[in-house]
Amino acid sequence: MTNVDHLVIGGGVVGLAVGRQLAARQGNTLVVEKNRGFGMETSSRNSEVIHAGIYYPKTSLRTRLCIEGKNMLYKYCQEHNVPFKKTGKWVVAQNDEQAEYLRQLAEHCADVDVPVHMVSQKQAKHDEPCVQAHAVLASPTTGIIDSHALMSALHQDLTERGADLAVGTEVQAIHRDDTGGYRVLVATGDTDVPYMAVRAASVVNAAGLWADRIACMLVPDDHEWHSKYKLHFAKGRYYLHTNSSNSPSISVQRLVYPVPDKQITSLGTHLTLDMGGAIRFGPDLEWVSSNTDYATDGGEPIKKVAAAIAEYLPMIQAKDLAPGYTGIRPKLQLPGGVFRDFVTKEESDAGFPGFVNLVGIESPGLTSSLAIAQMVDRLLH
Repeated sequence: MTNVDHLVIGGGVVGLAVGRQLAARQGNTLVVEKNRGFGMETSSRNSEVIHAGIYYPKTSLRTRLCIEGKNMLYKYCQEHNVPFKKTGKWVVAQNDEQAEYLRQLAEHCADVDVPVHMVSQKQAKHDEPCVQAHAVLASPTTGIIDSHALMSALHQDLTERGADLAVGTEVQAIHRDDTGGYRVLVATGDTDVPYMAVRAASVVNAAGLWADRIACMLVPDDHEWHSKYKLHFAKGRYYLHTNSSNSPSISVQRLVYPVPDKQITSLGTHLTLDMGGAIRFGPDLEWVSSNTDYATDGGEPIKKVAAAIAEYLPMIQAKDLAPGYTGIRPKLQLPGGVFRDFVTKEESDAGFPGFVNLVGIESPGLTSSLAIAQMVDRLLH
């Protein structure tokens, strides 16, 4: 049996950040990831945006951790040569009702101390002639990041601090140990030693799309966690701008987002830029039953997607879009349901001291990752 002080389940950006943070403590830390490499699910299938923290309720973890994480992330990128750009972002309204939402959003941002400002129509047309908007709210602290480079840096950090990452290692069962820790059975993918037992003094469930299943391995079938932590899967497709030879040239210098839906289930099919300046759009939203359904087919017809984008980028046409990739967001929020916050909870109250659940860590999870890691450290120590 392998003995560790900290076992982190999940090698996405949050799991890597947590592993790095805990590795700075005395003792040994092990991060296990079921895929053949780190960050192969939600962490690498997203918009790669460093969010400002403007949308969610003032007292929510999603607001606090996003704002803290944003500041930590910009500093980390500078110190570790992780590519990023503070591009800024516009949220654009197309009518008076949406413009009123932007005014309320600006008041909220002032309340949570996130800098934003309204942009006049004249200035907007000068700065972004391709963008159509009735009103514009600018978020100057929004940016973009190379998420793969970030995860590589976190991985290097945690290994240099003496921690280990075991890929191709899938948790099969978790039991409370009579001596106070946890016994975890993992499948290794090794034909000679197909299973391995790990005894951990503390466990952090950072399993992303699988976090509810990992949590429920600890409890009986009638336990409240089965409903309380049940995840719902929101699939989003991303589309690439193809720059068709017979289409008008489109140039945009910053991220452009439509006004989100009232429940903030989705931030809309927005325009983002990659580190090379290429334009992409997405994600759209489709609720799916499987957390492994990455097929790009299905969803809204591409003409309908183009029509949604054309509300703020009228030069776009369906022929200018090509299917790119898909991502799946692990949501605690039911389809059409009310806002649900991140779960970042040390479970002593449920009879599992030293076990931390991180459930429903979707957007802005990447931005919040370093702040979540710091929070986990405080919960355990």
